[in-house]
Amino acid sequence: MRTEIHPLLSPSLGTQRSITSFHFGAAGTGGWPRKVYIQASLHAGEIPGMLVAHKLRQQFAALEQQGLLQAEIVLVPVANPIGLAQQLHYQPQGRFDLESGENFNRLYSEPSARVLPQLADSLTQDAHANRDIIRQALRAAIAAEPVNTELQSLRQTLHLLAIDADLVLDLHCDFAGPVHIYAHSEHWPLVEALAAHLQCGASLLADAYGVMPFDEAIFLPWAKIRAALPQFPVPFDSVAVTVELRGEGDVSHALADQDSQAILHYLTGCGVIRGAARPVPALPHPATPLDGSETLIAPHAGVIVSLAELGSVVQAGDAIAEVIDPVSGSSTILRAGTAGVFYVFARHPYVTCGGTVAKIAGASPLGKGNLLGA
Repeated sequence: MRTEIHPLLSPSLGTQRSITSFHFGAAGTGGWPRKVYIQASLHAGEIPGMLVAHKLRQQFAALEQQGLLQAEIVLVPVANPIGLAQQLHYQPQGRFDLESGENFNRLYSEPSARVLPQLADSLTQDAHANRDIIRQALRAAIAAEPVNTELQSLRQTLHLLAIDADLVLDLHCDFAGPVHIYAHSEHWPLVEALAAHLQCGASLLADAYGVMPFDEAIFLPWAKIRAALPQFPVPFDSVAVTVELRGEGDVSHALADQDSQAILHYLTGCGVIRGAARPVPALPHPATPLDGSETLIAPHAGVIVSLAELGSVVQAGDAIAEVIDPVSGSSTILRAGTAGVFYVFARHPYVTCGGTVAKIAGASPLGKGNLLGA
């Protein structure tokens, strides 16, 4: 194992944060994936992935000692030291940067337009050679971006660590709910086994999100380059997956052991780890379009009570939650508008008017403009 320290831009006198990355194995020479990148807790209040990364670090170190790694693995167990330090009245504030108000998992750069002229002159009819040429161009473009804030240096550092990976796993969690993932629609054949090993309650697929979270910044340049330069074979196997490890309170050794083992089984099946691959279990629920995810919104403030089992399959019209106004004595039943898996419930039992109460992963697109929200 090799450890690297990546200093971030100092935001103030006497202050310096850094990102630590752990490097295992060496770049593979065989098939996909030759390099794997895993990071945790980019939303710094989402801790389950941090414990899973701790487990993976120990397991990768042991596998490396045994000579069982057949690809390079880069692990960043704490992806957001800025957000981790943001505490307000004893409450973590790890989703948004308090200085800029920006979401830590939005607004990553997408440099394909800047590298297209160069690629039009340098790509060949060899897809493998093109993969290396494109990655070098993307890396140079990201490295050349101006960095004027600590947040920008965080984004650039993480982006450069992951931009040449074949497989990126970005470990998050939601308010409350079963394990679920977000992935690109065309990458589903490469990702389905991961969802199955994790026993995902929902697998949400899209071609683009539109707000440039970390995973989109990894896969979208390849889709755009391929569309802009159809005369060249451009591979589209830079797979990036956001893994939501249940809810914010689901931090335990038992769950982290279960999730880290699921990831190891998946990586073994992909050939990253030498050994007999575990049979892929049945996927609990089929993948659905992210555009089919319905968000139930509170029509007024009040106490929220769940009326359906989180992780269960519901039908249109089923009662999902009740919003109770204890001042007026009135209440509202929120019902599913689509059939699907009830996969997210609010983090707090009180909601303000317009707040998110629940989400249902349905199979039919709903024509939503914003696929991810704030």
